[in-house]
Amino acid sequence: MTRLARATDPSYELMDDHNGLSIIYRQHGFPCPLVRWHFHKEYELHLIVASSGKVFVGDYIGNFYPETLFLTGPNLPHNWISQVAADEVVPKRDMLVNFTDELLGSAASVFTELKGLTPMLERAQYGIEFHCKPTIRKAMALMQTIANATGVTRLGHFLILMELLADCDNYQLLSGVTSGNLADEHTIERTNRAVDYIFSHYARELTLEEVADYMGMKPTYFSRVFKQATGRCFIEFVNRLRISKSCELLADGRKAVTDVCFESGFSNISNFNRRFQQLKGMTPSHYRRLAVQRLTEQNLPVLSERLRSAK
Repeated sequence: MTRLARATDPSYELMDDHNGLSIIYRQHGFPCPLVRWHFHKEYELHLIVASSGKVFVGDYIGNFYPETLFLTGPNLPHNWISQVAADEVVPKRDMLVNFTDELLGSAASVFTELKGLTPMLERAQYGIEFHCKPTIRKAMALMQTIANATGVTRLGHFLILMELLADCDNYQLLSGVTSGNLADEHTIERTNRAVDYIFSHYARELTLEEVADYMGMKPTYFSRVFKQATGRCFIEFVNRLRISKSCELLADGRKAVTDVCFESGFSNISNFNRRFQQLKGMTPSHYRRLAVQRLTEQNLPVLSERLRSAK
């Protein structure tokens, strides 16, 4: 059973705590009122420190783990939902740095070197996940330095962090649509409740009519509102969430494909195989082989070091 943070605050997050500072550093645990489907005018550099779960950025659904790093652009809706036990509390889950377009845009007119950040900031309108582990670990150290620093020193470390990420070419663009298609405060506030409900029940049979009834809406109206806010129709959103869960289970390597199918919420294996092929371009069995192979390759250096130490 998982526990989800409920949406009690407005879905547009007004960051009125700049206090004259160019950047905002925050960290929080889970559950937390900040964990909800929301958007804001600031860029957000978001590092996961602890726990794993599902990430939603625009119309993208994926998995997150400790030491995963994301950058979202202005007004691009996003959320990270940890999969934890009902009574589990994660004291420190997230490290965040927020900054505005005005900060780097205005500064670039004076300091031309900052124009080198522009391509990364343009990509951020779709959301970025960085995959280079050494870069992520350096970013984690810099974010902690930013948390502890003040004044010009803090700003200097922030610019070093931005340059580090701008030079990283091992990344993935996430959302197929940008903030202009998705960011509507009233719509997203309602959709936050729907996403929360879907996340709690997607592992069983779940219909659009059931969620619409939970939301107190007519099915046709709910369908239109949901697609406007997420960029996906209801059934596609649910299927992508289920495929994301199945990828997580397949990568573990211990469950049969049939068990993964039903545990992910699909009612029959043929539909599961068809949806998986559509979204991942391969069969579930092939995906599992690749995932296990990749995990083995990643662990080989650690194993070699242990063997050397044991001699």
